[in-house]
Amino acid sequence: MKPLLPLRREAAADSAPGAAQRVPGVESLPSFTYPWRRVLAGVAVLAAVGIVSAGIGPVGIPPLTAAKMLASRLPGLEVAQTWPDSWDTILWQLRLPRIVLAGVVGMALAASGAAYQGLFRNPLADPYLIGAAAGAGLGATAALVTGVPTSIGGVSLLPVAAFTAAVLTVTAAYAISRSPVGAPGPPLTTLILAGVAISSLAGAGAAFLMLRSDPDLRPVLSWLMGGFISAEWSDCLLMLPYLAVGFSVVMTYAWTLNVMQLGEGHSRQLGVDVGRAKPALVGAATLMTAAAVSLSGIIGFVGLVAPHAVRLVWGPDHRTLLPVAALTGGAFLILADVAARTLISPAELPVGVVTAVCGAPFFLYLLRRRRAHAL
Repeated sequence: MKPLLPLRREAAADSAPGAAQRVPGVESLPSFTYPWRRVLAGVAVLAAVGIVSAGIGPVGIPPLTAAKMLASRLPGLEVAQTWPDSWDTILWQLRLPRIVLAGVVGMALAASGAAYQGLFRNPLADPYLIGAAAGAGLGATAALVTGVPTSIGGVSLLPVAAFTAAVLTVTAAYAISRSPVGAPGPPLTTLILAGVAISSLAGAGAAFLMLRSDPDLRPVLSWLMGGFISAEWSDCLLMLPYLAVGFSVVMTYAWTLNVMQLGEGHSRQLGVDVGRAKPALVGAATLMTAAAVSLSGIIGFVGLVAPHAVRLVWGPDHRTLLPVAALTGGAFLILADVAARTLISPAELPVGVVTAVCGAPFFLYLLRRRRAHAL
């Protein structure tokens, strides 16, 4: 697949207003119009998935009633209550925190995956490529099996340990692969290899801690496979700033990611500051991934499937790909969480198992569909 390099149209200084600047070898340069309709459609789908999911469970709530219950909490709206008081407790204290946290975690993982795939120019890249998942797993395992207090003053230290270890792991990989002074950041291939090595080391450390710990490893394994069973509103509020900051940074570099598909050398010739773009993108994607993993555990396939699904349908322009992939990832993870808490009710499946089972066939279907269209 040829890399995408959308071209901007600029009015020539000596031409009439609105005239497009001519570029040799290019007959016409269509201007870029931001696809607000696609983004708004993605927002609508995400909201609809959330509302429908809120009604699914041992106590069924009709989607229209769930929408009314949500609207009743909006300022300035008066909605007559036609539902039992117990439904308010079920919706606001049990289901909505899970749905919102699953949505923002899915958005963070999908946006990080899209950014990593563009940065490394590797369709197999995912948010865990350079060690974030392995580092978070090591930090969480250490907090769970070493006997240290996992909460202080009612505040859980498990997300703090996982987040800190994830950031340190990626930082170590970046530092090891650092180029000599004056070079424009570490070579991407070296960064990937360093991430793989650090991930292996962190995974070995987590395995060693589990072997030396109490035989009951169910809490550790449950966390490592991901889930939202303990989601609270405070977790959602904690996740949102990381998503907002990280996503804002990667969107700022959306055009840069398009140019970088030509390679680092061509990107520098076209005026892209590769030395600034690489650490900014790695830092922003790592920030979102570490925050997501620290609150949900390790959930695979979201950061791989969602960007690919959007890319196969609407193309590889990162100005469109990043926001639509984030919305797609949020909706996908909400549906996966619904399946995790209902398929074997009253027990619950790890969300990571559901995303793998659902994501792999869907990914293969998209590849098959793309190949059929190419023929």
